[in-house]
Amino acid sequence: MTEESLLSDEFVRQLTAVGGVDILVGVPTLNNRTTVERVIDAILIGLVKYYPRERSVLINPDGGSNDGTTEAVQAASIPDFRTALASNPLRTMHVVSGHYPGVQGQVGALRMILAAADLLGAQACALVSADLLSITPEWMEALIRPVLKEKFDFVAPIYERHRFDGLLVKNMLHPLIRATFGYRIEEPVGRELAFSGRLASHFLEHDSGWQDFLRFGAYAWMTTTTMAGKYQVCQSFLGPRVEASKRSGLDLTTAIREIAGAAFHCMDIHESYWVSQQGSQDVPTFGFQPVLDLDPVRVNRKRMFEMFKSGVDQLGAVLEEILSPSTLQGIRGISKLDEKLFHFPDELWAKTVYEFASSHHRSVINRDHLLQALTPLYRGRVSSFILENLRADGQEVESKLESLRLEYERLKPYLIESWKQANVR
Repeated sequence: MTEESLLSDEFVRQLTAVGGVDILVGVPTLNNRTTVERVIDAILIGLVKYYPRERSVLINPDGGSNDGTTEAVQAASIPDFRTALASNPLRTMHVVSGHYPGVQGQVGALRMILAAADLLGAQACALVSADLLSITPEWMEALIRPVLKEKFDFVAPIYERHRFDGLLVKNMLHPLIRATFGYRIEEPVGRELAFSGRLASHFLEHDSGWQDFLRFGAYAWMTTTTMAGKYQVCQSFLGPRVEASKRSGLDLTTAIREIAGAAFHCMDIHESYWVSQQGSQDVPTFGFQPVLDLDPVRVNRKRMFEMFKSGVDQLGAVLEEILSPSTLQGIRGISKLDEKLFHFPDELWAKTVYEFASSHHRSVINRDHLLQALTPLYRGRVSSFILENLRADGQEVESKLESLRLEYERLKPYLIESWKQANVR
């Protein structure tokens, strides 16, 4: 698919006026008027401060905002930043906005950004969310420098989190991606990331399956496609990630459907790569992790435990289609434990995730229904994790999470056996 077929005539005209660039930053928007000015200001200040001699462009694909978002983006004033920093960039910076059909969601915005990067010959590209409250100009250096100066192809973020924040990533996605694809990346679906121009072209050449992804899935696809393509991967500390809202419209069931579903789908796409990988490797990490006193994340552990127990009871017939008899027996056994003694062992949890991935692979039932059935089991795992770490400090929690990741790795032959059984059924 050519770049022009992804872009409107007006958008191509604007890009043609820009010419070639060194740096491209993409900021997809959809009714982000209250936060987008802060985000754009931080990006432009960061580009002026750290890359005054590079040719830069900010690309804003908008999904049909009706709250003045695009006007706010287009009103960004570069000269004000030059004065504030007492610096005069030697290169011109551009801000270009365009529209994509809202029905395409995040995938439509990312395709526009990738096509623009390819058309403009960008050396380094970054993606930034428009609803951030915590972004600083330093994020631009943290994301772009490893690509532009150190010649890495992909930069994943590391966010500073409270120990009970991001539990879906910590307990499922991170250890699953690490065990299968072999890279120790903290945030496999980080929404702020950077990549090289040559990787942008690679993404465009292999994006035929993007219609299967929703919000988070595109980020999982980019991360796993990078690893499967054996590009140079690193990660960089950004700090805390605070949004204007915690995406209250995205409930747990939807989050699992999108995030776990995307990970399972990526395993399908890249099966020939990950089944042959053994162990895992560290990736270079840039920056330093600050020690911050983050606000605690409130989780109703008791309610999650009760929903786990009721889910196991109500979904018995469904779980029998998805899980092996021994795994299901183990889950039913722990569901009868007293709340104060409840424990969801690492081995049982890893086997559960692996069997769900294999059953998703062979579509034993409707995939949406399958992912919904994973939700109460995940609630049980989280309830157990919180109970066991109520008094643990950050280092102790990290040690327990590392034990979980190693358990996923140890059980990878179990996954492959289950996966191959799925292939012959």
